[in-house]
Amino acid sequence: MPPQPQPSQHSPYAYAQPTMPSIPLGGGGYGPMGMPPGAPATGSGSGGGGKGWLWGLGGAVVASAVWAGVLFATGGFEDGTKADLAGYRYRTNLCTPTDTQPFEDAGYQQKDESGSSTTSTSNPQHSSSENAALDSMTCNIDFEPSGSSSSDYSSVWLYTTASLHKKTNPGPEFEAQYRSYEDQKTSSYSYDVSPVSGLGDEAYVVKQHNSSSSNTGAYVILAVRDGWMTYQSTWSQYVSSSSSGSAKTPEEATELLKKSAKTTLEKMKE
Repeated sequence: MPPQPQPSQHSPYAYAQPTMPSIPLGGGGYGPMGMPPGAPATGSGSGGGGKGWLWGLGGAVVASAVWAGVLFATGGFEDGTKADLAGYRYRTNLCTPTDTQPFEDAGYQQKDESGSSTTSTSNPQHSSSENAALDSMTCNIDFEPSGSSSSDYSSVWLYTTASLHKKTNPGPEFEAQYRSYEDQKTSSYSYDVSPVSGLGDEAYVVKQHNSSSSNTGAYVILAVRDGWMTYQSTWSQYVSSSSSGSAKTPEEATELLKKSAKTTLEKMKE
């Protein structure tokens, strides 16, 4: 199991967890609501509004990305089947090949955490784990709109994971994992899942739709399978009501994720 980002006031884990997709677990040792060990199960706090459900869900799906590794790593083949890694290589730092240019072109910059006295984490953050059955890589980048003032609270988390499945073919279960989001509906949000062409052997985009009329958040997942390599990039954005800017629409966020994924996947083969 790869190391997990530690909770902080800047982390999606710091917020409450809504209902998660019904994805079967593989004994990963997660607690109530699918939270990783040690993550706080706190409420969204005062003034959270859209922030609670948006960032909370972001934290939960970060956990689900790890569940996928556990789920796909179980089992194995005894007939000599060789893993089809499609030319992808293990990276100790997934942030190195991650293409951030589309987000920069869209008016975002990586948030500078170096001068903060309230956090000990760096930006971006990465982790990796190499194993005979499964190689796992993560990259977490915190963006903010270029030129935003200190009075604004507007931030984007881009969380990317990649896994090289060496013992088990993830293909038969890949679509089902993301289709399960379609069954997760509440009075305030729902999801739709659509196939995406031009990326890997198969790819899907999961878009969250919030019933709120205000454009204060966006949540989108792009998932790609290429051979026995799986990739997931998640966009989670929150814009406070006092901010001068607005959140990207799910469609706009999808296009940014697709552009980034195309270049990132190419670089992962170098």
